[in-house]
Amino acid sequence: MRDRMRDFFMLWIAVGAMACLGGCSSLPDNPTLSEQLPSIFPDYVGVTIPATIAPLNFTVYGEHEAMDVVVRGAKGGELHANGDYADFDIDAWHQLTTQNKGAVLTFTVCVKRDGAWTQYRDFNVDVSADELDEWGVTYRRIPPGYEVYGKMGLYQRDLSTFDESPILENTAVPGACLNCHMSNRTNPSQFTFHIRGDHGATLLQHEGQVELLKAKNDSLGGSMVYPYWHPSGQYVAYSTNKTNQSFHAVRDERIEVFDHASDVLIYRPATHEILFDSIVGTKEHYENYPVFSPDGKTLYFCSAETKEIPSGYKDIKYNLCKIGFDPEKGLFVGQVDTIFNARMMGKSANHPRPSYDGRFLLFTLSDYGCFPIWHKEADQWLLDLQTGEARALDEVNSDQTDSFHNWSTNSRWIVFTSRRGNGYYTNLYFTHVGKDGRMTKPFLLPQRNPWAYYDETLYSFNTPDFAKAPVQLDARAVANTILSDERVATVLRRQE
Repeated sequence: MRDRMRDFFMLWIAVGAMACLGGCSSLPDNPTLSEQLPSIFPDYVGVTIPATIAPLNFTVYGEHEAMDVVVRGAKGGELHANGDYADFDIDAWHQLTTQNKGAVLTFTVCVKRDGAWTQYRDFNVDVSADELDEWGVTYRRIPPGYEVYGKMGLYQRDLSTFDESPILENTAVPGACLNCHMSNRTNPSQFTFHIRGDHGATLLQHEGQVELLKAKNDSLGGSMVYPYWHPSGQYVAYSTNKTNQSFHAVRDERIEVFDHASDVLIYRPATHEILFDSIVGTKEHYENYPVFSPDGKTLYFCSAETKEIPSGYKDIKYNLCKIGFDPEKGLFVGQVDTIFNARMMGKSANHPRPSYDGRFLLFTLSDYGCFPIWHKEADQWLLDLQTGEARALDEVNSDQTDSFHNWSTNSRWIVFTSRRGNGYYTNLYFTHVGKDGRMTKPFLLPQRNPWAYYDETLYSFNTPDFAKAPVQLDARAVANTILSDERVATVLRRQE
């Protein structure tokens, strides 16, 4: 009797499951063909992706009862998704992209509205033959509040999946702002970032050790921010800044951050020395955003003439400059040379980032100042270091803010921030870079359910960088040290 009851129960479950499968799924039936491309979010039509990127899940705009998407590879393979939005299986997606590396994926999208199906014109996605060797990206997520930090932190994301984890959140360090992080050529074993607030410090992870440097050197007067590692790992370039922020009473302008003073310096972790040279620390100029060349023999940075603050803040316009550096002696060499004169254009150049192959230098161009992330006119520009020619990246830029950026180690991909979604929040976008510097249509960082994620999030992404591997940081131990008085003092060494 018990066995018969069990068999009946299992049969009932099987019948119910089949009924649900037949009634809950909705497959295209005699769809009406449309010559229009589907209107999808995110807009992945015609983008170029690395084979290792997470599935390009998407939805269609407007009310709909169901979606059906078939993806076919030019070199073979097929993938199917059906439901409220296109939600592809991660393993099957990577099998398809790997099989079609250097080829094209074709997407066929059908949408059901008012009981009827429409099949839209197919669109393609190119799978680049160029690898994205990095495991993921690191970034800061912060709510768009200006005086109160709220919950924010540094996070990392596996680019092949949708897995995100915190590196350090300020819930562990109340009242702190975590910012300006950077690893050495995407290597997280050499990692640094700044902590602003009552427990201010500059964290440095190097050779398996974590140190918290005093936030301010009394001889400099400012904090150590905007870092960039020397390729040898023996030095880190910082700028020391005295910043302030103000608010606009103009609708299209919201917030301005400007320097009262800023200089460039070099820190040597092995000796805790700060190299300071008056040639890159003048009273007549603001020096900012230092970065080393891939061979470590040149330091690029931004420089602007000092102005009356706040009355002259719109007259602050930065040029891109360079100076030689001797890594054997730890000294600056030669004189400062201007490599891009933005001031002559009535513009301001910031955020220089040289490609790791030494060919290009990526930067942000805006109307004025050193903090273009709230400047609607801010665009991405590319300087060819071989020819000296610079151009606006029209194939990448939007009519909203396009700002902070970093390169992959093979110099074939960049990640950057943009407000092109709604004008308020910065999100992460990726693009492929050809050997000639031409870039492809950017694509938004994929999410499992992109519409729900980006519609509901209250955070902006900024200061992104690629990561070869996850950052290994003992968040609890670091938070306890930040809250303590334990700090490593630095020694100033002047070069005259």
